[in-house]
Amino acid sequence: MSDLPVPAHPRDSGDAWVEAPDGRRYWGRYGAAGLLVHDADAGVLLQHRAEWSHFGGTWGLPGGARHEGESAVAGAVREAGEEAGVPAELLEIGFASTLDLGFWSYVTVVARTTQAFAPQIGDAESLELRWVPVDEVDALPLHPGFGAAWPMLRSRLAERIGIVVDAANVVGSRPDGWWRDRRGAAERLLARVEQLSARGVDAVQFDDSGHGERPGRVWPAFEVVLEGRARTAGAERPGGVAPAAGPATPAVAVVRAPGSGDDEIVEVAARAVARGAGSPAVRTIVVTADRELSERVRSVGAEVRGPGWLLDLLDGADAAEAGGASASDGVSEAGGVSEAGGVSEDGGVGGVA
Repeated sequence: MSDLPVPAHPRDSGDAWVEAPDGRRYWGRYGAAGLLVHDADAGVLLQHRAEWSHFGGTWGLPGGARHEGESAVAGAVREAGEEAGVPAELLEIGFASTLDLGFWSYVTVVARTTQAFAPQIGDAESLELRWVPVDEVDALPLHPGFGAAWPMLRSRLAERIGIVVDAANVVGSRPDGWWRDRRGAAERLLARVEQLSARGVDAVQFDDSGHGERPGRVWPAFEVVLEGRARTAGAERPGGVAPAAGPATPAVAVVRAPGSGDDEIVEVAARAVARGAGSPAVRTIVVTADRELSERVRSVGAEVRGPGWLLDLLDGADAAEAGGASASDGVSEAGGVSEAGGVSEDGGVGGVA
């Protein structure tokens, strides 16, 4: 077997090769992750790989080995910051997919920019960093793995999912004594939604085909609408927005209805639908069991899910947190793909770190 490149100055215990039973080697003792950043105007950020690296001279994604105990999202964002000067505060995670070989995994994290920025080469792993218009990516000599995955990744770049939560209806769907402290019950719901927002949601939840055609994990934008005596819940959050619970994860917006909660939910849903400009890739889901409200939000183009659907997701996030699972791991193996991250056939990772 030919020798594979090793970083000149390993920075963490994760900076090591993992050998498969067949002798192939994969970079990252604790797995690896890469970041595909998409800017609506500039395109996608690609790394022209140094000639000394595996598949040197090709174009792929910044990324590399994860640190011990580090989530895949945190690892991808950190590596992109180190290699390409990507600022985490100007990103918002959209979705992720994983190749899980049992003994090693690679997670591709896809994020959109919230503000334009200029990338900067941070180490010797890059010949060049470039914003490449989406229509011009195929013209470049791509890392074989990234090239194979690019059609799937490209097809999902416009994907957006917004979830509007009728907090009063969700809280009231479980007889747990919420009526004794409406504000406290709303606070607990907000905390749980923030935890779910940080972890992301299994993409199967949004796969209407029923065939698992949208594997992986997604990070919806949550808006929680509060009304009545629960309006003051989360009052300490500046601007009505809960701080993001992880690197580049979407913040949870808190909407305080000045009057009718139902009217406010319809307005919030209508604004979200309008932002999508009719694109089928943009979905707005309202969580409520109120029949009249359901009809009203459907009339403005939103979908409806019952409180039980959200509560099941929250219960799952609670269980995962109690079990110590990383917030961005557990992505379906079928989602993706050595191709997405650039794992080469003979074990080289797209972007040795």
